[in-house]
Amino acid sequence: MIKKLRVKVTLLAAVSVAVVLFLILGTVNILNYRGVVRDADGMLRILADNDGKFPERQPGGDRKPESGEKERTDGQSENEKPEDGPLAGAGQMQISKETPFETRYFSVQFAEDGTVTSTDLDQIAAVDETEAKEYAENVVDSGKKRGFAASYRYYCKELSEGSMVIFVDCSKSLATFQNFLEISVLIALLGLLAVTLLVAGLSGRIVRPFAESYEKQKRFITDAGHEIRTPLTIIDADLAVLELEQDEKEPNEWMEDIQKQTNRLRELTEDLIYLSKMEEGKKEEKRMEFPISDVISEVVQSFQGPAKLKGKELREEIQPMLTFNGDMKGIRKLTGILVDNAVKYADEGGKIVVELKAQGKNLQLTVSNPAQSVKKEQVEHLFDRFYRGDESRSTKTGGYGIGLSIAKAVVTAHHGKLHAVLTEDHILKMIAVLGRDTAKKRK
Repeated sequence: MIKKLRVKVTLLAAVSVAVVLFLILGTVNILNYRGVVRDADGMLRILADNDGKFPERQPGGDRKPESGEKERTDGQSENEKPEDGPLAGAGQMQISKETPFETRYFSVQFAEDGTVTSTDLDQIAAVDETEAKEYAENVVDSGKKRGFAASYRYYCKELSEGSMVIFVDCSKSLATFQNFLEISVLIALLGLLAVTLLVAGLSGRIVRPFAESYEKQKRFITDAGHEIRTPLTIIDADLAVLELEQDEKEPNEWMEDIQKQTNRLRELTEDLIYLSKMEEGKKEEKRMEFPISDVISEVVQSFQGPAKLKGKELREEIQPMLTFNGDMKGIRKLTGILVDNAVKYADEGGKIVVELKAQGKNLQLTVSNPAQSVKKEQVEHLFDRFYRGDESRSTKTGGYGIGLSIAKAVVTAHHGKLHAVLTEDHILKMIAVLGRDTAKKRK
């Protein structure tokens, strides 16, 4: 159990760090990508405003104002502002003297009937006229105003007579973005691995207080159980002496109650000690190969009488000739607990089915019974110590809520899993998958 707790602590820490890294790196990379798109759209806006060209600049470096525009002191024209529409919000681009020479772009112009009237490839060498037309035609066919075509960001501008598709090469920006993404993911994975290894190494110290408390609790149960055995033995002996002195014709109901409750307390004590030893791993299991089909069938047959007395049908569907390498007494106890639980808590007149079958290299033992009184939220607690579905905790059934905990401990000791399932038609199934690579078919 402590090992499982350490694993859970490590996994929880790893998942938490992974989520934080995902959010941080995801946000950074999204902003980085949006920056690439924003810059490309800014370039496209400028090109679209100037019919597919960068604005000319005066010898001093300022853009030459167009006719009818007033020159501003900052070197930009009065009408130079973000246009409304698909490229609105692209932002003001700071154009230097080198920007027109650094930017690779091309444009294709269409007539109203959709035919290509001209192409401008002066500012790019990676695309020929055929490829440029193909890119532009695909954009027009898509009906989108802007987007990406390969590594080119495009914008489709409507003209008075036809349209123009402008492309800006974003290969360098996208390559930088991709490199940053790959490096950030690699660093995140290395960081996650480092945190996982660090937490795994320190998990022992983290769970040490709980482990010490849990060990003390198990030792207390074991020691207290051994101490309780002595007074119970004395009470039994005293009752036996009193019964010899008592007149047999006049049975004493008080003595019978004492005997009944003493037996009940002894069973509880023995079960607690058994469960504690199983969890501590101190119980010596005599593993041997035995005919598990026959053993489980014998256990089921022993419950036929109690089942009939309670008006319930007990049926077995056991695959014959199966053997199992394990603790035969433990398997008997497991089967007895599951069948006894089904007989006690199955609906009146219900049918109980005990099924054993080979499942790959494992064996699956299933005990099912109708249980209208069981709720879905109760299923996950059935294997908790002293848990009982009956909130009144009536002793009429004779149980005290520890049997299924023992059953789970037995299955765990055989490297298996035990879980409960409540079907839609309220059939409660206890499913035990026994041992990995331990079950085989008898020849």
